[in-house]
Amino acid sequence: MELRREEISNGPVITGFAGRGFRLRDRVFDGGILIDPGGVTGWDAPARVAQLTIEMLRPILDLEPRAEFLLLGTGPSLVRPSPAFTRAIEVLGLGVEAMDSRAAARAWGVLRQEDRQIVGALLPHR
Repeated sequence: MELRREEISNGPVITGFAGRGFRLRDRVFDGGILIDPGGVTGWDAPARVAQLTIEMLRPILDLEPRAEFLLLGTGPSLVRPSPAFTRAIEVLGLGVEAMDSRAAARAWGVLRQEDRQIVGALLPHR
């Protein structure tokens, strides 16, 4: 039996990890990333989830069509964002799914294959 990777036709694919960051095909991002169905950009992510603000995520939160939820990669382990941060995201009409950044990178691919309209903010994973 031959196994072949299904390619996502619309949007970036996280293909692995590199140092503290992420690999997307031939591109390596040394730190955090902001990712949406239309692209990915390197992100000067805060050192801790508690330092996150809505303004840091504006490039992906204001996109149209509006995302269903924010996939938040919280670094090497799961750290729940503050209730105030979560409420601020929910006021925009988005949910928040927090998980460690490696799990978030894997979840990104699965959710995009389902054609879910999501955005992601992934802090460096170590």
